[in-house]
Amino acid sequence: MVNWLNDSGPLSLAAALIQVHALYDGLDAEIDFHKPRCVASGRCCNFEEYGHRLYATRLELEYFRHAELAAPADGPAADANAADGTGALFPLPLYAEDGQVVPGCPWQVAGLCTARRGRPLGCRIYFCDPTSTPWQNNAYERYHRLLKILHDRAGLPYAYMEWRAGLATLLEGPAQENK
Repeated sequence: MVNWLNDSGPLSLAAALIQVHALYDGLDAEIDFHKPRCVASGRCCNFEEYGHRLYATRLELEYFRHAELAAPADGPAADANAADGTGALFPLPLYAEDGQVVPGCPWQVAGLCTARRGRPLGCRIYFCDPTSTPWQNNAYERYHRLLKILHDRAGLPYAYMEWRAGLATLLEGPAQENK
């Protein structure tokens, strides 16, 4: 799965993003092994309605920024996409007129995720299928630990933030390596 654990040398941001992709591939294989059921209910993306939050690391947000995501075809975000020059299109607004974060994930359209390719660890591993609960937490912790290692290797300060707040930081500009 990850061939960089035995190598302690520094990584460029581009190399770290390749490793994030490999890490996600390993997670996808583990998820396939467990075969959790997704009923496309949209609960995973309706944070406030279902009482949970999605968090992502700084490196995951950079991965999302560089993923080649298609603009949503319809829904409230479709008319408000803004390209940031790196391939991702951001459905806006992330904030309501009163300054509050909009409810749910801005990438959910008609109950489905329109950003599956770039989605972070929490999106990939969360299933509302009750049979998936026993393995989800352990797998999340293992992969999250690997993401922390990648932050160190890439010279990026580690940050773990709420998804929509993190998306807002992406609009401010790309991460800078500490090298």
